[in-house]
Amino acid sequence: MALRLGGLSAGSCWRAARGGGGGLSAGAGSRAAGRTCRPPGAAGREPSRGLGHSPAARGGPRPGTGLSGALAGLAGLAGLAAAAFGRAERAEAEPRSRGPRSPSPGRRQDGDDDDDDELGRRCRCFMAPPVTALRELRARPGDMKTRMELLVLETQAQVCRALAQVDGGARFSVDRWERKEGGGGISCVLQDGHVFEKAGVSISVVHGNLSEEAAKQMRSRGKNLKTKDGKLPFSAMGVSSVIHPKNPHAPTIHFNYRYFEVEEADGNKQWWFGGGCDLTPTYLNQEDAVHFHRTLKEACDQHGPDLYPKFKKWCDDYFFIVHRGERRGIGGIFFDDLDSPSKEEVFRFVQSCAQAVVPSYIPLVKKHHNDSFTPQEKLWQQLRRGRYVEFNLLYDRGTKFGLFTPGSRIESILMSLPLTARWEYMHSPPENSKEAEILEVLRHPRDWVH
Repeated sequence: MALRLGGLSAGSCWRAARGGGGGLSAGAGSRAAGRTCRPPGAAGREPSRGLGHSPAARGGPRPGTGLSGALAGLAGLAGLAAAAFGRAERAEAEPRSRGPRSPSPGRRQDGDDDDDDELGRRCRCFMAPPVTALRELRARPGDMKTRMELLVLETQAQVCRALAQVDGGARFSVDRWERKEGGGGISCVLQDGHVFEKAGVSISVVHGNLSEEAAKQMRSRGKNLKTKDGKLPFSAMGVSSVIHPKNPHAPTIHFNYRYFEVEEADGNKQWWFGGGCDLTPTYLNQEDAVHFHRTLKEACDQHGPDLYPKFKKWCDDYFFIVHRGERRGIGGIFFDDLDSPSKEEVFRFVQSCAQAVVPSYIPLVKKHHNDSFTPQEKLWQQLRRGRYVEFNLLYDRGTKFGLFTPGSRIESILMSLPLTARWEYMHSPPENSKEAEILEVLRHPRDWVH
């Protein structure tokens, strides 16, 4: 299937400067917010037959092991740069004039000179140039690796612009990193803004050979992978984000969408998608919960009526803090190992989910970021963030995989953690309080859309 490259207007131009400061200001985000960088295949989509995953994945996730851990470690936020080595480049926004073209940003390669074609203009919408050279992307426009790389870059840009517009003055630092084994990524982080205490939106596009241990873990999940001379070539890419607002009445969100491809010794390629999106409020607002879940359900329902309930339950099961007996938040959707009915249909499902991030979340922040709050409510937010940290460090697959990977880029692995959190000995909220209300929901998940 040919890649759609049309219908996109130019956004900000990015200039890479090693070691230099910079970022995307809210003003730039505001100017770009009205533009739509349409993901490939976004127009004219038809409802699909429904999606499935490999037999090993049916019945829910297996936290902390194997395939999903490896994939999340390489393509999830917690491990977006888990295997990153070498230098990082800092990018800063530069307004695009109508005069002569500025030099193409980032690392230039042969074939990247002409950025006036449709792909080049499309890439100007991104926070930084693609990880893969433009000449290679042009050479394989219909390949899923190309399409997924462009989708994660567009998702990153759309979310960052929306966040910058809401924050009204904060700046994103934009760091490119390279992985010596192959590929790299782009980490965008906003810290201590007007609205957001910390917001990270990162992408990775990596390739190389899986370790024998990773291959064994994948086989334990039902993947029959044949290596050649002990090597198993792979490609992985994804976008992931965690956003922590300052106001305790504005919820935290996490999302992650990723693609994995492995080439076996006989040339056969196995592929699968994974991801999800979940909400973690400090206080329960039923209207917000319904809006968030309904938006995700609408995205899922385009591809089958059974997807939302299946992936909603999977999300509730995965984000469970075992030692506390409660969920990290009020859930959303979570899935892994999706490899049927076809690569095209699963990609379109992932695309629909990625496009649902901004409409599911940004209205909630706009609604609550100016709400008044008490010191006691701020204290409760800090305690709940402590739970967030506990889950990410003890149970999250990507974080664990990244921390135990030699040479990991620790800053990117821990980017999901909030700036501030709190632990108090034997803290327990009063009965019938707003704090007790959210705890009840975290211990007993609800159906928010029926």
